Amino acid sequence: MNQSRPPIADSSLALLAKGYSWLPDRRLHTAAPLVRTRLMGQHAVALHGPEAVRFFYDERHVERGTALPGPVLSTLFGHGAVHTLDGQPHRERKGMFLSLLTGPETVAALVDRVTEVWDEAVESWPGRPIVLFDEASRILTRGVCQWAGIPLEDGDSTARDLVAMVDGFATPGPRHWRARRARARSEASLAGLVEEVRAGQAAAPAGSALDTMVRHRDADGRLLDPHTAAVELLNVIRPTVAVCWFVAYAGHALRTPGVKERLREDDPAYAVAFAHELRRFYPFAPFLGGRAVTDLEWRGEPIPSGTLILLDLYGQNHDSGLWDEPYAFAPQRFVGRPPHRDELVPQGGADRATGHRCPGEDITVALLAALGPRLARLEYDVPEQDLRIPLTRIPARVRSGFVIQDVRTRVPAAAHRSGQGAS
Repeated sequence: MNQSRPPIADSSLALLAKGYSWLPDRRLHTAAPLVRTRLMGQHAVALHGPEAVRFFYDERHVERGTALPGPVLSTLFGHGAVHTLDGQPHRERKGMFLSLLTGPETVAALVDRVTEVWDEAVESWPGRPIVLFDEASRILTRGVCQWAGIPLEDGDSTARDLVAMVDGFATPGPRHWRARRARARSEASLAGLVEEVRAGQAAAPAGSALDTMVRHRDADGRLLDPHTAAVELLNVIRPTVAVCWFVAYAGHALRTPGVKERLREDDPAYAVAFAHELRRFYPFAPFLGGRAVTDLEWRGEPIPSGTLILLDLYGQNHDSGLWDEPYAFAPQRFVGRPPHRDELVPQGGADRATGHRCPGEDITVALLAALGPRLARLEYDVPEQDLRIPLTRIPARVRSGFVIQDVRTRVPAAAHRSGQGAS
């Protein structure tokens, strides 16, 4: 391959300055079928689109384990996590996650736990302002830990730590260091719990996530060491708690004319469509990274072995070639039309059994399909606040956390569309 090209400037500072718009903007100003850039001194190319998703997740082309930066492992995923594995070791570990996080009964059990905690919490909302992001993080923490068999001594502190790990993974400065400290505390606590269960000093409910991690044997036939078991327990509960980002986004989205009224109806198909559109429309992960395992070619463009390959998730989820009016929030686009596997990629693409697509995607969708209508059926006021969602912040979030107040009543399902009440 002819690799002689003019030098390319490093884009690390541009990424920090532009956030989610960095890759989509680069693509708009690039005539080639891929974007060439440099990040942290490394040569990189960026792809997008369903065909690119399949290319990116083909293990003959791209490996994920060596491409994850140390700061991301030290905050979001954890060292030794399933995300750092490829090939058969990855498939063996991933199989354990799939057994925990997929299947109608498993998903329903977790959703039931979380919605029970939500319904109890809502009883205390009247008479005080509620920051939806914070309240949802505490509800999700209590629900998922009950489901996982993990005892909670201080649910609020645990929720703060789980949120911090996500909030600080992609930024330098105080948020990043809070994330590191939160991960260190959480890993130490859960590793101790694993050791206590193995020593018979604590109980793990049969079939729970804790029980599964304690007993899981990797591809080499060995039990996970306590630290790795703790890392993987966090990779079960942390993504569930991260749904609080989308619960706050749900509050933001319910301001769209007609959406709240539709969600108040007893229409499961629309509730699922609402969940998909939340994940498509609102920003979460900007892109994923992998590394070329050999010399490759993409639509006639050479990609030398070792090149960092980026899959532009945010750009694909807002691509006008894939979506009508991509910057309009329109859940109806998914009613009667489930998204194709490699088209909607907020949590990765390709086959989740063999690739790195998030195994908890079904849980995310089911939780949002359950909590969205519950939120819509509440009557509340939205006070003056900063509802901006800056795309320069990764991960983005509603600045105010979405505050509601004067929570009054619950509207029954299939209520008449009066257009009165909540704003």
